Amino acid sequence: MYTAVDGSRVPIRMWADPASVEDQAMRQLHNVANLPWVHGVAVMPDVHYGKGATVGSVIAMRDAVSPAAVGVDIGCGMSAVRTSLTASDLPDDLGKLRRRIESAVPVGFGLHKTPVNPAKVHGVGGWDAFWQGFGELHTGVQELHDRAARQIGSLGGGNHFIEVCLEEGTGQVWLMLHSGSRNIGKELAERHMAVARKLPHNADLPDRDLAVFVAGTPEMQAYRRDLFWAQDYAARNRATMVALVKQALKDVVPQTTFDDAISCHHNYVAEETYDGVELLVTRKGAIRAGSGDLGIIPGSMGTGSYIVRGLGNESSFQSASHGAGRRMSRNKAKKLFTADDLAAQTAGVECRKDSGVVDEIPAAYKDIDAVIRAQTDLVEVVAHLKQVVCVKG
Repeated sequence: MYTAVDGSRVPIRMWADPASVEDQAMRQLHNVANLPWVHGVAVMPDVHYGKGATVGSVIAMRDAVSPAAVGVDIGCGMSAVRTSLTASDLPDDLGKLRRRIESAVPVGFGLHKTPVNPAKVHGVGGWDAFWQGFGELHTGVQELHDRAARQIGSLGGGNHFIEVCLEEGTGQVWLMLHSGSRNIGKELAERHMAVARKLPHNADLPDRDLAVFVAGTPEMQAYRRDLFWAQDYAARNRATMVALVKQALKDVVPQTTFDDAISCHHNYVAEETYDGVELLVTRKGAIRAGSGDLGIIPGSMGTGSYIVRGLGNESSFQSASHGAGRRMSRNKAKKLFTADDLAAQTAGVECRKDSGVVDEIPAAYKDIDAVIRAQTDLVEVVAHLKQVVCVKG
């Protein structure tokens, strides 16, 4: 159940202990709750400080949207696929499987030499119409078409990952990945944030990063067009990676078959109705958890993840957390931990264990099991997964 915190204009419904939330994040939440367009705010148990808007927040607005409440990785989210394999079917040398995945999917700033053939991405159509829409995007990104085309099916860095996991209790093998709209989403987001900050109605905001677009304006129309295109890009990026990772696994274990993929955004905007009011609901570090919706809530690179089913709780705007959430900054993690610490905390996982990913060490994240326990009125657990292979950029 949530705790209601006085946010002045609207209450802040918190599925996190208010006393455990950083002062910076609480200030952000109060700033959001006082915006004149806000209908409601829900806070997930993985909440932590972010740029403009708090990560792990759900913001429902009337006829307005804040680009910072979406973030720069528009459409970032998760995909997961259950396979026909069990643990005993995997090769003894998991390093071979990891290398095969890494050769199939560019990581970090990488991109494909040529765009991935859409025919490889079964069940996803409309590619011609999708790319035709590129020409209608913000003029500042038009020279990025080739890069955007070659980054479809690429991972990125930071907390993005590809994993091979085992389901607790059954040993069933799952594939899982986390990524978003890559460079093109970032470029679009930053351009629209800059536009929003200069609009007169945002002049007196307590945090200029919370600048909004309002309905009926050309600026809102332009942002919505680019936003929804980038959300589609992110979904197509993940679908393409799923296809490439499935093939990589089949290259190593040819008899593998796959269930349909589960996929969910966790940085995005949706048009939804609550309390009889049509709203623009922004989830920044939160997934939709409508009744029966399947979702994915990952932990860190050494702890495991959950497949969940939404319970449709309207108090949270039918939302749930997007992961464990960071409990310390990347810089702090790099100062506190070493590559040896990373190796110890990822024992049993075939993954990078060098200083380049120390900021992703499990100790830098909140306890994923505690995060799940804090939202039993939002989701029910379908499966608990533990990674055995993790690919990072």
